Amino acid sequence: MSCSVRSTIAGATRTRVSVNGAVIPHDLIAREVQNHQAATPAAAWSAAARALVVRELLLQEARRRGIAPEPESDEEGRRETDEEAMIRALVDREVATPEPDEETCRRYYGHNRRRFRSRDLFEARHILLAARRDDAAAWEAARLSAATLIAELAEKPHLLAELARRHSACPSAQSGGNLGQIGPGDTTPPFEAALAGLAPGELSREPVETRYGFHVIRLERRIEGRELPFEIVHDRIAAYLTERTRRLAVAQFVARLAAVSEVSGVSLPTPSDLRVSGGPLQ
Repeated sequence: MSCSVRSTIAGATRTRVSVNGAVIPHDLIAREVQNHQAATPAAAWSAAARALVVRELLLQEARRRGIAPEPESDEEGRRETDEEAMIRALVDREVATPEPDEETCRRYYGHNRRRFRSRDLFEARHILLAARRDDAAAWEAARLSAATLIAELAEKPHLLAELARRHSACPSAQSGGNLGQIGPGDTTPPFEAALAGLAPGELSREPVETRYGFHVIRLERRIEGRELPFEIVHDRIAAYLTERTRRLAVAQFVARLAAVSEVSGVSLPTPSDLRVSGGPLQ
């Protein structure tokens, strides 16, 4: 950790964080940091401090309104703490979340059609020449073997299944290198990129390098994804828009509480900031 980062964190930990005079201890912030991923330790500290300030704002408001805790349990038997129950009850009481109507859902669908497609699928065969990058000799030998197989298959493409059974280190070797139908995320990014660049029946011209070694790939068939009808994705869109509206409404509620409270040590968005950044449903 550099001196500048250490000094930034040290400065943050010396800053008094409080809500209406209630101080949030630094050791509590330090424990909360593990729940916040950020580009730097200082940013994670700031995010943790803001989260605890928001929690304190909500707890103080729940107490002011006389909300009694009624903890609930989930299907796995995990039970809310009294404070979690009070915050939930406050938000449920004070934050209205309207359900999006069909017109709103259709508008979102129309503006985001590319999100609602079935996956593109590929049917392919391959031969894996396995090697480790930290073994330079084996890595180069695997690359040369893959190049040799590509040259052979360029003249005798019908031998792919046989060569896969003889040379491939992948379990698919038993089926002649046949991978069946695969889609985005089913293979490594370099393998996926190579597939996307092939036409049906085409063999990779160069060995395809992945973390497993080198591959010889032939695309057998491409099955284009199709646009999913609105009726199929309506419930998914409605749930997403409801959750997005709820998050914005909760953030605006917290911002209103912060606007009439004395918060030190962190900065929180104002209600006007959230109106601008949140925007209407698309």
